[in-house]
Amino acid sequence: MTWTKQRVNNLFFFFGLAAVVVMMLTFDVSFADLWMHVCKAGYWLVPIVGIWLVIYAINALSWMSIIKGGNHAAGERSVSFSRLYRLTVTGYALNYATPVGGLGGEPYRIMELSKDIGKERATSSVILYAMMHFFAHFWFWFLSVFVYAILALCGNVPMNWTVGVTLAFVCIFCLLAFYVFSVGYRNGVALKLIRWIGKIPGLGAWSERFIAAHAEMLAEIDRQISDLHRQDRKAFYTSLILEYLSRVVQSSEVFFMLLLFGIDSGGGIDGFILTYLHSMLILAFTSLFANVMGFLPMQLGVQEGGFVISIAALGMSAAVGMFVSIICRLREIIWILVGIMLMKIHAGNNDVDRVSES
Repeated sequence: MTWTKQRVNNLFFFFGLAAVVVMMLTFDVSFADLWMHVCKAGYWLVPIVGIWLVIYAINALSWMSIIKGGNHAAGERSVSFSRLYRLTVTGYALNYATPVGGLGGEPYRIMELSKDIGKERATSSVILYAMMHFFAHFWFWFLSVFVYAILALCGNVPMNWTVGVTLAFVCIFCLLAFYVFSVGYRNGVALKLIRWIGKIPGLGAWSERFIAAHAEMLAEIDRQISDLHRQDRKAFYTSLILEYLSRVVQSSEVFFMLLLFGIDSGGGIDGFILTYLHSMLILAFTSLFANVMGFLPMQLGVQEGGFVISIAALGMSAAVGMFVSIICRLREIIWILVGIMLMKIHAGNNDVDRVSES
């Protein structure tokens, strides 16, 4: 079993390295232009990359609140924040590189966390956290509609029929998502997910065999998912608020780059607040655009287009949008490298621990 998990870990590791190579080769700019943008960013690159230390810490705290919530099995081991932090970074590193919605990190998280709290509990916590991550996305998009509407009433951002219809569509889209999530939280999603996979051509027989062999485990996972929402509302809403907060903090990345271009809405506290709200709107639109088109690996070209369109829609230069997209792509590459290095270092530490125990 140890050898099998080690091989799986190596597979994830080399997959991450391959993703970095693909990412570098698919840049829409030459390395000379990339270096020019890096030089323009200058020392601002430090807070742009460094803010993700805070974002991942918030994500890890959100996940920890889910793990600590609900019912616990007797004798279950606790999971340290440092371990969850490493799994958060490595999981997102794999997610950045994975097509079809960026779900590559979840199997890795389940495999690693199973060593601490068992397979069923690890699976339910990872599924719950992934659900919460997406749930918070919808709340971020939904509340951003009202932020935009308020700024439009103040005459700060444009409003016309096209914008109005788009905002209405986003609201309806989010409300439908809230309903779907509420059903999933009440009844669980593990069994439904396996059945949905079975509808994919060629996977029907596998789905039936998996359900027949693991019906009890799937029922237990769904029970744990529904228990958190029904019995531990504090853990549920703590996780949701933290995930939403991570989106707000992530807006700092765009905020720093707008300040770099001298875009500060007149300066002063009011100007900075207004610029930060613009940054939140830019991030909201871009993330919505990227997630709708999330079947592309690393959202190649989609994220860039989202930044350019959203920034231009707020009356800023398209060149600013291109700069923001390129630096964000560079930041992703840096954190993918950090994530896969942490994966390998952690695997090496586990090997040392096993040798010491023997």
